[in-house]
Amino acid sequence: EVQLVESGGGLVQAGGSLRLSCAASGFTFDDYAIGWFRQAPGKEREGVSCISSSDRSTYYADSVKGRFTISSDNAKNTVYLQMNSLKPEDTAVYYCAAVPRLCRFPTPEDYWGQGTLVTVSS
Repeated sequence: EVQLVESGGGLVQAGGSLRLSCAASGFTFDDYAIGWFRQAPGKEREGVSCISSSDRSTYYADSVKGRFTISSDNAKNTVYLQMNSLKPEDTAVYYCAAVPRLCRFPTPEDYWGQGTLVTVSS
């Protein structure tokens, strides 16, 4: 059974930090790109960051560049999103998703986690 399990969300003050984790199982981790996506209330889901399976290239949305860092631990089949200098506009449910090899926006048929809520207070 394919599973992506996010953790690490919570309530933090503006300027603070959180580290999200995405633990994967049920598929060959090394063959998939893992991305982080977020959805704020009343808004569409948007891409935040992604790490590819081939050369571990990383990608970031402009809104998080310089503040967020994505990394992976292949031994643990886990991808992390270190979020620093958090802003109220970062408040959203954060999801991780897996797509084959190269980063792209996932479809509903791709693998998705259940999400973890990040709330940044001003």
